[in-house]
Amino acid sequence: MACGSPSDHSKLVDQFGRRISYVRLSLTDRCDMRCRYCMSDDMVFLPRAEILSLEEIIALAGELVARGVTRIRLTGGEPLSRRGATDVARGIGKLLGHELEELTLTTNGTFLAEHAEALWDSGIRRINISLDSRDPERFRHITRQGDLVRVLDGIAAAKARGFAIKINMVAMKGFNDDEIASMFDWCIEQGFDLSLIETMPVGSISEDRTNHFLPLSEAQARIAERHSLIPSTHRTGGPARYWSVPGHATRLGLISPLTQNFCASCNRVRISATGKLYMCLGHESHVDLRAALRGDDPDALDRMLDQALGSKPERHEFDLSRPATTRHMNATGG
Repeated sequence: MACGSPSDHSKLVDQFGRRISYVRLSLTDRCDMRCRYCMSDDMVFLPRAEILSLEEIIALAGELVARGVTRIRLTGGEPLSRRGATDVARGIGKLLGHELEELTLTTNGTFLAEHAEALWDSGIRRINISLDSRDPERFRHITRQGDLVRVLDGIAAAKARGFAIKINMVAMKGFNDDEIASMFDWCIEQGFDLSLIETMPVGSISEDRTNHFLPLSEAQARIAERHSLIPSTHRTGGPARYWSVPGHATRLGLISPLTQNFCASCNRVRISATGKLYMCLGHESHVDLRAALRGDDPDALDRMLDQALGSKPERHEFDLSRPATTRHMNATGG
């Protein structure tokens, strides 16, 4: 891959003056689960030949950091299902202390126990773990084929190694809404943060999102029946708004793209495992960085990044009655 000189790069700023400092970088579209709100039950994954190589992902991360990206989150699909995922983490981790401020990971936890040590060695210190239920039968139903025991073992291994852990829970009426308050209690016991997420209309699925949609104001109210919630100024680079609980380290984060839009302060883009840069989760528009990564023009990647920023929309247009995009979340890069 041909790269321009970092000294020639300018910061990534979109047409609305928002500085892009956070990239969610996908390692794969594949996942060992088939969560009902995320995928169809007959998912077809990309041929491996279409996915960026490990070396290309590491090189791309370097270019992004040179353009002012300070936070990178490794995502998927399930990132740890890709062979060599920890090699990517190690390669990007070398940028920490050299403009990159933080490298993080989002995972479903299935493979976390076996990779926790290598992830720590790469420089990752904070991990988000998707967990929508702690009831084995319900967990299996939501994920279609997830193994709760393996996930809990992965969480325990990450906790033992010293990672800061945040549990991501998609709040769904009729699926897990009766478990939200107890999940928060468990997070307090474990010393984890909890982020609740509203269901987003991304990709066609067999479930009716309208029937299962739960406004996070209702979820917050259920927790507030047990705990005093105080607005917090804590931020992690993403869209969550946080509340703290007196006497506890645990924070509650709310990600509410439908009921409380946060697009005005958007600082992030997503890059798929094939190198497609999506400027917004709720739009189909993208630029394909793969050709630039594999070409001989040293300025091609910069031009494509600038093109992308020039077309980043002001906001998403989510409507529960129809999918905002044809691609599923796993293809975007979580």
